[in-house]
Amino acid sequence: MADTSAFERELQILESDLRKLEGEYNMYFAGRLPRPPWETRSRVEAAIKRLDRSHIQNYGDRFRFTTLQSRFSAFIDLWDRGLRAREEGRAGPFVQRKGDTKQAAKEKDKDRPLAVTFRDPLKEMDKLHDLYETLREARSQLGEENVPFHKFAELVKGQVAKLQKEGAPEVAFRVAVKDGKLNFTVRGLKGTK
Repeated sequence: MADTSAFERELQILESDLRKLEGEYNMYFAGRLPRPPWETRSRVEAAIKRLDRSHIQNYGDRFRFTTLQSRFSAFIDLWDRGLRAREEGRAGPFVQRKGDTKQAAKEKDKDRPLAVTFRDPLKEMDKLHDLYETLREARSQLGEENVPFHKFAELVKGQVAKLQKEGAPEVAFRVAVKDGKLNFTVRGLKGTK
């Protein structure tokens, strides 16, 4: 009984490490980690090799381990293809989110503009942060210096207030890169309040 519970604990640890590894790779491919999680990957590989060499008497544990092992193998194949594609400059198996500017910045003159509308920028901080990140990445792609977020937020707040005084209930901001130049525009939208 003691061996079974010890093996079950090892399987639980392996399962949680595999979930952690999956999350770290997702963060890496999303651009939140600077490099792939090699340490976590080697720890999970070592645990799988160690458990694979051990004798598993319980069929349920054997099935659970085989499932984790095949899941790890499938993930490794996917992650390696993603890394190879990234090194070769291709899109790869990971689909970019619609608002992700990294994929858009790679496409020459096919950049799709990001447009965001505001009624009150201070109450719509998610939109404000998305707009700032898009502008920041477009500026860094072109080699331009970035503007601090607090100055950007003041600019947006001021433009929204100005255009709302002129009668626009919503204000649209647009970020686009065209022919290697940054285009950041603002306009008031007409409509009913």
